[in-house]
Amino acid sequence: MKVVLPDQTELELPNRSTGLDAARAIGPKLAEQAVLVRANGIVQDLRLPLEDGQPIQILTTRDTSDPDALYVLRHSSAHLLAEAVRRLYPGVKVAIGPPIENGFYYDFDFPEPIHDEDLPRIEAEIAKELEEGREWTREQISRDEAKARFESEHEPYKVQLVDTAEGDISLYTQGDFTDLCRGPHLQNSKPIKALKLTGIAGAYWRGDSTQPQLTRIYGTAFYSQADLDAHLERLAEARKRDHRVLGQRLDLFHFDEHSPGSAFWHPKGMVIWNQLEALRRRENARRGYVEVKTPLIYDKALWVTSGHWEKFRENMFLIPLDNDQVYGIKPMNCPGHMLLFGETLRSYRELPLRYAEAAPLHRNELAGALHGLTRVRYVTQDDAHLFCTQEQIPSELDGCIDYLRFLYGRFGLEPRAEFSTRPDGKLGSDEEWDFAESELEAALKRNGIEYVLGAGEGSFYGPKIDLHVTDVLGRSWQLGTIQLDRQMPQRFGLTYMGADNTEHPVFVIHRALYGSFERFIGILIEHYGGAFPFWLAPVQVRVLPVGEGHLEAATAIVERLRAAGYRVDVGEPTETIGKRIRASELEKIPFTIVFGDRESEQSLAIRERGGDQTEDSLPDFLTKLATLGA
Repeated sequence: MKVVLPDQTELELPNRSTGLDAARAIGPKLAEQAVLVRANGIVQDLRLPLEDGQPIQILTTRDTSDPDALYVLRHSSAHLLAEAVRRLYPGVKVAIGPPIENGFYYDFDFPEPIHDEDLPRIEAEIAKELEEGREWTREQISRDEAKARFESEHEPYKVQLVDTAEGDISLYTQGDFTDLCRGPHLQNSKPIKALKLTGIAGAYWRGDSTQPQLTRIYGTAFYSQADLDAHLERLAEARKRDHRVLGQRLDLFHFDEHSPGSAFWHPKGMVIWNQLEALRRRENARRGYVEVKTPLIYDKALWVTSGHWEKFRENMFLIPLDNDQVYGIKPMNCPGHMLLFGETLRSYRELPLRYAEAAPLHRNELAGALHGLTRVRYVTQDDAHLFCTQEQIPSELDGCIDYLRFLYGRFGLEPRAEFSTRPDGKLGSDEEWDFAESELEAALKRNGIEYVLGAGEGSFYGPKIDLHVTDVLGRSWQLGTIQLDRQMPQRFGLTYMGADNTEHPVFVIHRALYGSFERFIGILIEHYGGAFPFWLAPVQVRVLPVGEGHLEAATAIVERLRAAGYRVDVGEPTETIGKRIRASELEKIPFTIVFGDRESEQSLAIRERGGDQTEDSLPDFLTKLATLGA
């Protein structure tokens, strides 16, 4: 057999050779450093056989920033965590422990609760394992053998996993711990140079609130201590920027247990919301969108027609009525927009028709999944549905991509994309999906948008482009989405009258760019660390009279600035001037004017956020503000 190396040379190997065999054939040093193999772009364990003609890439301990190389390192680290917990806590039941973005976790059912204070002890036990050294061995056994093994070990969660698995079972063993696992894993523990347990949380078994609640231990691992130190610094900075903390400190919003997952927006938070809404409305009008408004509650029949009753019902809030009717609070706007479009037969001259609506939506997220503004039950999407002919699809997709580049650029964010293709439970034929997927992928390539493939991750009614950005801390966030849909308009019987006087099928592009106001604002709070750009800041200027005798003149300055359209307040002299200056800094107000005996409209003492101090006249200051944009 032959495999193809990254430089396109062919490597001849005996049949059934593994990735490790390929590494050894290239050289002993590569074999020693190898941690993973990519075959046909898919990661697989070094121990698994390769196929004839496969293009392969062997990842090593030198690929310290490669996500797949980190993935296998962290996967093996999760198994070390499970081994350490088993050694320290007799009677513990192990559940599941995958690598995740930036780390790993493992879920356990402890006989007695453990706490954050117990993590150093577990970490020390992992350090002992690393000092002793571990090697991973892989074996394949039948499902019956696996089930009997885990039953004898009194591991009920592993037994359940075996019951739902298909085909033979693979096991990995290191030290005295054997785990049910597909892999991949390291050859040995030598590459794990830095490991840190980062926290504890509760988690339901398999994410089901009717199942037992387990203890989830989080951790992370790197190929070097320097990389771990840099990561921990980023985490510390992220904690400082946590939107849940800053949201309360800056008086933007809060949450209340009487309505879980639903933000209460304070006046200053509404300033940010309304600025985003103004930008949305302004750009929608400029780009040919029309604003609409549709109901919040619909009967079951609508959700059956749209497909949401079958595919999304568990995430909906339902309202049963006395006459055995069931209504649902809408989790998205699209079915209502289908009714709006279908109210009359449309002419081809009306297309494309771009409906826009930022309506409140409700989704029944699990309580354990709620997270500040980034995972809520009351969500407001900057929704739009573009009804168009088949021929108009490319230009409408290009228009959406141009819009998202403008919008994200307003915040200094560069878009990336995940192109998600047909899921197993899709609606419609393969031919329809072939067409829709090819249109979306062509638009990404045509517009030079970097993207990765999310195979099988599309919506049930159509493929989609999920939009991602990276913030100042290097964290990736998913924001909006662009989806191409033939299924929903077809289910609603939507057509348009063509120039040939016959009816033709209509296509719909679902488009949200903020994604949701709540999530977008949460991300912006952390991206800016609460120090919003001038146009978005809840308070743009604060005027501080030094004493009571300066209050009247300071208020006059405030009125002049307000009359010019700026958001200004006055910090009355109830505290010392130093404390009030410090309060302005903590509130991250862009400009603070200190007004005392020496100040006048011709000579203002202006402190910029960050500490710079200047003197300027009021007219010149207004001219400067005008250059900062709105």
